Amino acid sequence: MLTAIRSQIFRPALAFCALALVAAASLPHAVAQTFPAKPVRSVAPYSPGSGPDAVMRILSERLSRNWGQQLVIDNKPGANGFIAIGDAKRAAPDGYTLLQVDNTHMALQPHVFKQLPYDPTKDFEPVAPVYFTNFFVVVAANSPWKDVGDLIKAAKAAPGDITYGSWGIGSVAHVGAASLEAATGTKMMHVPYKDMGSVYTSVATGDIKWAFGTAATAGPMFQAKKVKFLALAAPQRLAGFTDIPTMGEAGGPAGFEVKTWVGLFAPAGTPKAAIEKINADVGKVLPPRRSRSAWRPSVSSPTSARPPNSPRPSNAIRARSVKSSSAPRLPWTDTGTETETEHETLFLLPQRNLPPLAHCAQPQGAGLRADGGRFAA
Repeated sequence: MLTAIRSQIFRPALAFCALALVAAASLPHAVAQTFPAKPVRSVAPYSPGSGPDAVMRILSERLSRNWGQQLVIDNKPGANGFIAIGDAKRAAPDGYTLLQVDNTHMALQPHVFKQLPYDPTKDFEPVAPVYFTNFFVVVAANSPWKDVGDLIKAAKAAPGDITYGSWGIGSVAHVGAASLEAATGTKMMHVPYKDMGSVYTSVATGDIKWAFGTAATAGPMFQAKKVKFLALAAPQRLAGFTDIPTMGEAGGPAGFEVKTWVGLFAPAGTPKAAIEKINADVGKVLPPRRSRSAWRPSVSSPTSARPPNSPRPSNAIRARSVKSSSAPRLPWTDTGTETETEHETLFLLPQRNLPPLAHCAQPQGAGLRADGGRFAA
C-alpha cells in the first residue's frame, strides 16, 4: 500500500521534471528563433555624430531591417564612459540591452584606475566585435608642424607646454600619447574632454595642439580641411589615406602603433542563445573586406568573427593576428577558419607596460583627479 501511495505521489513529480528538462533543452533554440521580439537598446558612451556612433548607426539600420525590430542607440557620453556602462550594468540580462564600448573601457581602464564602478569580466558578457582601427596624429590645418618630427622637436623645446587631447583619462588616445612621450623622451600636457567631438574641435581651433584620432572620429574634419593628419600610428599606410605616412615615415618612432577595437557587450547573465543570435546576425550584416566601401571613411576594417565560445581573457597582453571567418568572433579568441582577412587586436595591456599618466590638465567634464600616476574614480 505504501509503495502504491509513493508511486502515485512521485510519478507526477517525475513526469513534471522530465517535461521541464525537455523544455529547458529546447529553450535556446526557441530563443534563437523568436529573438528579438521587441526593440533592442544599445547604450554607448559616445556622443551622437562621433565615429563609433556613426558606425553603430549603420549597423543598427541593417540589424533593424533583418530583425523586424528596432535597434535603438542610447548615447550617454561623459564620466569616462561610466554613465553608459553603469546603465547597461543595471539593465535586465535578457538580451534586449547591449553596450557598445572599446578597449578603453574593457582593457585599459582596469589598469589605470584604482577602483572602477564595474568589472569588465564579471559584469558583462562579450557579444560581438564591430570594427578595429589605427589612429592618426591630428593637428590643426594651419599648424606649422609638417610631420611628427616637428611635433617631437617642439615638445623637447618646451617640456610640458605642448597640449594633446583625448576623450578621457585612460582612453586609448591618452595611453597612446603617453606611450609616444615615453618613446621620444618628451613631456606634454594631457587635456581630457567629455566627448570625442570636442577633442577635434579644440584641435582645429588651436585650443590644444594635437590628438590621436581615427578615420571615424577625425575623418569628417579632415575632409572639411579643418585638421590635417601628420601620420598614421600603424605598420603600414591605410587604404583611402595612402598619402598619409606611417609614424616611422613621418619622423616618429619606427614601428610605433596605436589602435583600438569597438565591440558589443551584454549584462552578465544574458542568455547564451540571445548572445549567439546577435553575434551571428552582426556577422551577416558586416561587409566583407573587399566590399566595405560604404563604411569608409568611418573605419579601417569592420571585423568579422565566430560566435563567442572562448574562455575569459586574463590580465595579460593579448596582441596577435586573428584570422576571421564568416561570422563575428571576439577580439581575444585564438581559433577560427582562416580567410583573406587578418586582424591584429589588443585586449589587455599589463600595468607594468603602461607609460606614466600623471601629466594631466584639469579634466574637462571627467570629474577625476591625478593620484600618483593612477587615478581614483
